[in-house]
Amino acid sequence: MSTPEWLESWSDDEGARRVRDLFARVFGDDGAPDGVWSAPGRVNLIGEHTDYNGGLALPTALPHRTYVALRHRDDDVVRLGSAQAPGELWTARLADVAPGAVTGWGAYVAGVAWALAQDGHPVRGFDAVVDSCVPFGAGLSSSAALECAVAVALDETGDLGLAADDAGRAALVTACVRAENEIAGAPTGGMDQAASLRATAGHALLVDSRPGLSALESGTPVPFDLAAAGLTLLVVDTRAEHALVDGQYAERRATCERAAALLGVETLRDVDPARLDETLAALGPHDPDGVLARRVRHVVTEIDRTARFRDLVAAGRADEVGPLMVASHTSLRDDYEVSARELDLVVDAALAAGALGARMTGGGFGGSAIALVRADAVDTVAAAVQDAFDAAGLRAPGFLLAPPSAPAGRTA
Repeated sequence: MSTPEWLESWSDDEGARRVRDLFARVFGDDGAPDGVWSAPGRVNLIGEHTDYNGGLALPTALPHRTYVALRHRDDDVVRLGSAQAPGELWTARLADVAPGAVTGWGAYVAGVAWALAQDGHPVRGFDAVVDSCVPFGAGLSSSAALECAVAVALDETGDLGLAADDAGRAALVTACVRAENEIAGAPTGGMDQAASLRATAGHALLVDSRPGLSALESGTPVPFDLAAAGLTLLVVDTRAEHALVDGQYAERRATCERAAALLGVETLRDVDPARLDETLAALGPHDPDGVLARRVRHVVTEIDRTARFRDLVAAGRADEVGPLMVASHTSLRDDYEVSARELDLVVDAALAAGALGARMTGGGFGGSAIALVRADAVDTVAAAVQDAFDAAGLRAPGFLLAPPSAPAGRTA
């Protein structure tokens, strides 16, 4: 059997060194960057496919971060280099950035500057390079980490002052979401950016997507000190291809919206979990194949699980949340039908090896799964998952540890 591959996070010193060296290689003798900023990826503890239903989610910030070395310019030119795209220089003028007008990975970066300008903030051009240890394509929000690192860099170099308090960071979240939705063209919610900018070390962030809440009201810190409880969050990047998922996200969202309309509620958040059976029965005449009922059951029970998870960890009872994680995965697999063979394999192998709880995390159809384990059992659980993948003839997964970590900010 093969040995688990650990995907280590970088120290701030290493991350800063990498992007400073890259900045010198990309821009030569044009001068040093104004500084280095970084932002974390995120992992969602529980609360999947709830955001577009007005529900709750509970993410934390990863120790794995994206680093940006940036220097402001006196014109409106943006020049970008990336360690993940060696030899390429992405360029644009801020005056030309608009929905549908720019493409490529640089749209996520230039989009942040565009969104800040749309909000009335003075934004100039800039030269920047990026490097990251956030696994790409693993459902751990590498795009949000990029946006948020750029956001805090532009905030400081432009003397905007937004990153100085939580209200300002909530405004930066909104700008990053607009960048991703309107410029990069990715129709995501704001959970990822909220976690990257507003989650804090030792805490999860309860993200409440109920319509009508302000950006500031939608995020509440929740103590989640795993180390004090003798626990560790193990993340497994399955490296599974996201096959056959075209339109699946949109289909599920549309199904939930149809169900809400049939039930006469604004969002499925308004369905009382204590009356779930009665609610599902009301869908019967419109639901011959039971799909509406299954989707609604997942959303309503997942929102309830997230609230109960929050209550347990806030009370210092993190070692009791395992059954909620397992129930979440079962619901995502059976009722929402977004799991995958690899995700199920991680959950089954981790639980069999002694994990307190395990579940897929993210949108599904691949990506990552998480397991809550005793600190002294990490290697045992990781080895069991690795052995299960080997026995199934699957591509080897990657493993990372995910203590709740610090938000975006200046690194050097």
